[in-house]
Amino acid sequence: MAESVSGPVPAFKGPFAWTAANAVEAGEIIARYPAGRQASALMPLLWLAQGQVAEQTGSAWLPVPVIEFVAAQLGMPYIRAYEVASFYTMYNLAPVGRYHVQVCGTTPCLLGGSDDVMRACKDKGLVKGANTADGLFTLTEVECLGACANAPMVQINDDNYEDLTYESMTAIIEALSRGETPAVGSQIGRKASCPQGGPTTLIEIGAAEAVG
Repeated sequence: MAESVSGPVPAFKGPFAWTAANAVEAGEIIARYPAGRQASALMPLLWLAQGQVAEQTGSAWLPVPVIEFVAAQLGMPYIRAYEVASFYTMYNLAPVGRYHVQVCGTTPCLLGGSDDVMRACKDKGLVKGANTADGLFTLTEVECLGACANAPMVQINDDNYEDLTYESMTAIIEALSRGETPAVGSQIGRKASCPQGGPTTLIEIGAAEAVG
C-alpha cells in the first residue's frame, strides 16, 4: 500500500459513481452473496473501484469519497470499509504512478537477487515509497507475491516479471518509460515454474505413452 508518495499525481475530482459497465459488474458481484451479507462483496468492489479510478485519472488508488461510495452501496459504516482498504497492500490509499513497481523482498527473492532489482530501480531514479518526478513510477517493497520458484520478481500493476537480474529490470523500466510493453512473466524464457534449462525428468513421456 503506497501511503506516502511524492511527485505530480493526477487530481481526483469527485463525487464518484460507477461507469455503466462497472455498475453492472458491481451488481453481479453483490448478487453472489445472500441477502444481508452484502458486505462480503467489499473487497472485489474496492478492487473494481480502484481500477475505475486508474482508468479515469491514470493512478490506481482509493480516495476517501470512493471508499465512502462503496461502503454506502453495501450499507456498511465507512470505517469498516477503510479498515479493509488500509489492511491489504493491493489497495492504495494515496496516488501512485502510472506504473506501480512492487519489488518482493521476502527470503526467496532476497536470496535470488532482489537487492540487484532494487539497485536497478534506484539507478533509474525510483525511490522506495515515492513517485518519480514525472509521476510515471511508484516503487514499493512488498512481501511474498507467490512466485518464489522464479525469484527474484516484481509485480508492475497487474503483471508479474520473474527471473530478474539487474540488467533485465533496467530494460523493463526503460521500456515502460518509452511507452512500450515489455514481455511479462519469466525473463529467461521459463514457462510457469518449470526448471531452468527445461525438464530433467519424464522427458520421454510421449514415447512411453506410445509404447503403452
